[in-house]
Amino acid sequence: MPRIIPRLRLPRAARGKSRFAPRAAVRDRLSDLPDFGPNPGNLRARCYVPADLPAGAPLVVVLHGCTQDAAVYDQGSGWSALAGRHGFALLYPEQQRANNPMLCFNWFQAEDTARGRGEAASIANMVEAIQARHALDPAHTFVTGLSAGGAMTMVMLAVYPELFAAGAPIAGVAFGCADSVSDAFQCMAGRGSGDGAALAASVRRASRHAGPWPRLQVWQGSADTTVVPGNADTIVRQWAALHGLPDEPNRFDEVAGFPRRAWLDGSGAPILEQLSVTGMAHGVPLATGDGDEAIGAAGAHMLDVGLSSTTEIAAFFGIARPADNRAAAPRAATSKPPRAGRTEPRLTQAPPAHGPQAVIERALRAAGLMR
Repeated sequence: MPRIIPRLRLPRAARGKSRFAPRAAVRDRLSDLPDFGPNPGNLRARCYVPADLPAGAPLVVVLHGCTQDAAVYDQGSGWSALAGRHGFALLYPEQQRANNPMLCFNWFQAEDTARGRGEAASIANMVEAIQARHALDPAHTFVTGLSAGGAMTMVMLAVYPELFAAGAPIAGVAFGCADSVSDAFQCMAGRGSGDGAALAASVRRASRHAGPWPRLQVWQGSADTTVVPGNADTIVRQWAALHGLPDEPNRFDEVAGFPRRAWLDGSGAPILEQLSVTGMAHGVPLATGDGDEAIGAAGAHMLDVGLSSTTEIAAFFGIARPADNRAAAPRAATSKPPRAGRTEPRLTQAPPAHGPQAVIERALRAAGLMR
């Protein structure tokens, strides 16, 4: 996730394409969003707007992970396919190698994570520009992302909370966890936790926001060794305290056999949810099988576990219906929590012993930036 030393070069596969995302295999459904205003973070803006999208449609901001670009993430996650089905627009801020050699959003750099500065300001300007250009509904704007994009999701929710109704980080980290490369690795390893009040205070200091805070859905693979699962618990503590919620959830249930915890408002609607994808490593949970509910494409950090995070996140946002028959009957919070997912998950992805990820990790350990 953090900036990688510039001398590091990834091995190349046949025909000069990156092993992470063979460009020839990617169908780019996105368009450029030019002239979106000041761009202090030097980001590129990509977007997807379905034909004949009516005024007042929702907007989802999608933030890719390291080594990815917007088109790669869109094809793998299936967001544009879902947007076409349900009628909402997508904005894909895209990192550039001049800012980060590994295409990570710089979620750990103070100059990119403060209101009115760097990458955070560029993304906010993109949001306002696409809203105005396509007459989108500012009250139904959402943000999600993976890994560095998940961490940047938490930055945007903290620094520009008035722009978003809800967010959904996947393998992200809590806001304020790091302000340097060394801190970032400590944070990813789960050493940046704290009590809920202190964590929430860091969010409150990031803006002068006085309105309601965005709702949040937190995703994490239980076998993730890149961003360890404890980070999801830290995010939950931060946002439970921010919303004034109790430590324990109102409801336990399962989604496609995976455990979910939910904190509900007085009407029974979720304010905060946490989903743990048992046995899954670092990546986006997908369901790419046959049928109308299939979406996305498996690949590097795009993991087919039989549960589409894209569909579930859109359902949490209230802009798409959930997949049919995906949830077990809910259990009261006073009852025993469900088992921790399947004893034999549909997919586990162990950290690779060879290839680009191993090369990166060896280089980071050699530089003293990773244990």
